[in-house]
Amino acid sequence: MAGSSGHGRVATRHFRFLFLGLMCLVTPIDIVAEVSPAHAEHTNRLAREKSPYLLQHAHNPVDWYSWGEEAFAKARRENKPIFLSVGYSTCHWCHVMAHESFENEETAAIMNREFVNIKVDREERPDVDRVYMTFVQATTGGGGWPMSVWLTPDLKPFVGGTYFPPEDRYGQPGFKKVLERIAAAWKRDHEKIVDQSSKIVSALRESQAAQSAASAKIDSQVFEKAYEQFARTFDEKEGGFGGAPKFPRPVALNFLSRFYARDPKSEVGKHALEMDLVTLGKMAAGGMHDHLGGGFHRYSVDRYWHVPHFEKMLYDQAQLAITYLDAFQITQDRQYESVARDILDYVARDMTSKEGGFFSAEDADSPIPVAAVYDRRSESPQSLEVGAHRAPLQKSEGAFYVWTKKEIDAALGDAAEIFDFHYGVQPHGNAPEGSDPQDEFRDRNILIERHPIAETAKHFKKSENEVQQSLARSREKLLLIRAKRPRPHLDDKIISAWNGLMISAFARAAQVLDEPRYLEAATRAARFLRTRLFEEKSKLLYRNYREGRSGIEGFADDYAFVIQGLVDLYEASFDVEWLKFAVELEATQDRLFLDEKSGGYFSTSGKESSVPLRMKDDNDSAEPAASSIAALNLLRLAQFRNDKQLEERARKTIDAFAPTLSHFASAMPQMLVALDYSLGKPRQIVIAGKPDDPGTKALLEEVHRHFLPRWSTANPPRTSVKISHAKRQ
Repeated sequence: MAGSSGHGRVATRHFRFLFLGLMCLVTPIDIVAEVSPAHAEHTNRLAREKSPYLLQHAHNPVDWYSWGEEAFAKARRENKPIFLSVGYSTCHWCHVMAHESFENEETAAIMNREFVNIKVDREERPDVDRVYMTFVQATTGGGGWPMSVWLTPDLKPFVGGTYFPPEDRYGQPGFKKVLERIAAAWKRDHEKIVDQSSKIVSALRESQAAQSAASAKIDSQVFEKAYEQFARTFDEKEGGFGGAPKFPRPVALNFLSRFYARDPKSEVGKHALEMDLVTLGKMAAGGMHDHLGGGFHRYSVDRYWHVPHFEKMLYDQAQLAITYLDAFQITQDRQYESVARDILDYVARDMTSKEGGFFSAEDADSPIPVAAVYDRRSESPQSLEVGAHRAPLQKSEGAFYVWTKKEIDAALGDAAEIFDFHYGVQPHGNAPEGSDPQDEFRDRNILIERHPIAETAKHFKKSENEVQQSLARSREKLLLIRAKRPRPHLDDKIISAWNGLMISAFARAAQVLDEPRYLEAATRAARFLRTRLFEEKSKLLYRNYREGRSGIEGFADDYAFVIQGLVDLYEASFDVEWLKFAVELEATQDRLFLDEKSGGYFSTSGKESSVPLRMKDDNDSAEPAASSIAALNLLRLAQFRNDKQLEERARKTIDAFAPTLSHFASAMPQMLVALDYSLGKPRQIVIAGKPDDPGTKALLEEVHRHFLPRWSTANPPRTSVKISHAKRQ
């Protein structure tokens, strides 16, 4: 796994040895079984759930259970292995496997006869997902969703993987074949399987203990190591790191901007900034960026940021908005401001509940009229609009976002020539070769800024302003046409952690852009969390809300990300209630998740007995690790309150991950942001004036114009917490 320590790599070899021993028990055999197809109409237990992902499977013929004692007891009582399927509602390959296998009567009959089948929404239960994903990654060398794991009745894993095709394909065995082999192996050798699975869990547990016990020294060289690791994999031409697929890893860009700020005049500092800005520029120009509706898709399947995996995740929007705001502060280049606004306006328009909370995601797939998309003879916008009401609907990835040249030209008239040139629109589609293995984008165009504004203006012998106005009008027209298409599925869960990230983004934008409506969005979301997802009596934060608060208590990342959002909101508003709430949540986080002995934060509280491992995240990936955000939160709160105990807790948290940082520094770039803050000389700007006073506002505007990652701002007359006025050395 990326970011694992030396201990983790030794453990991984041990896991694979055990896993191969189990796979020898699951040998290829010919099985003849009587399969009784299930009834054509089905409703299973998942119909009682609120998770959009679980509800998507409520009418499968599979006899699904949710994660809980009802399923566990059945497995123990009948001595059956558990098939655990983990995914999320906007996951494209989850939809594919559901359609191919879980909706299939014969496959469901095998599953129902041989296994107790459990569905888990990874966004609701990241604790369950994290444990079994660690097993899958350690034993197979890869991971992803849908995740498929077979467990003993006492919840120990013994076989795992991700997507399985219905028949032998892609070099993988067919799902029915896998089910039959595992069922036969369980009946033949279940005692050996139970024994081996116990050893696997013990090895995982020992690996976690070894990481906690490991010691290493952190010094300033760790920043250079991380920089060098990023520099070695940086794509100088197209931005990003490594080849295809390319992910927008904002935590890496956060580190690079702060590495630059440590020594802006040095060659390595300048190169770090170049890596940051080139990546942001290429992403913004690419097809991964929704040029009509705003926001970013999940990742690019090619190295050019052109063909995306089309889902949109809230956590990406939140983190990317902040990276573009940082770039704007550093460069004062309005293109970065424009992208940040584009992200925030998309979230405000399409991903915000009427109560102020932020929804989780939009799907990659969307319904399309069969005639308009699959009949190549019917490609006008008119047929699309009519077909949306008359033709039978069928889903395809990116259907909501892609265009034929005929559609664009018919909609834009004379302006189409400029639009087509600028956005790379081609008669037969513009997906790069090899980026469309399922032939979904043939004759379709994914908008990408193929030529800069200046080049487009020169080509058409117009001024840049004329071209910009023409493109803006064209985008508005196409957005109106696109709005008539069936929208992708919206996952309307409101997750505490992701809302915390989004509160940070809106609060930072309110500061940097002096935009009151962004401050209002952040404030409404914070109020929603406090009233709907926080329990005053117990001081507990809950994980998510959909048609009411779930019964799932918050995890370490929920607390850490919300605390960060509240501190950012305090700095944007100087309303001390948000700082007080952050301090209150910090006390609960420390009580539930802090590793008093070794430092750092466990992902779970340990209350849930059904989760066999208590782990600490040691990788800042699509979402930062809880401990990385918590360390910086502690440092900021320590500075506001002049609290040496909080500062010491932060340093111990950072030190807990010294082995990971020493072996593979770029695995935890967000932790390096906290380390940089702790080793540097952060200063506090205290503005002793009324927030609505013109002089105060002018001072704040000047402060917010600059990129000052080691500074914080406070307004003593509005606060009742102790503020440190001195520079912290």
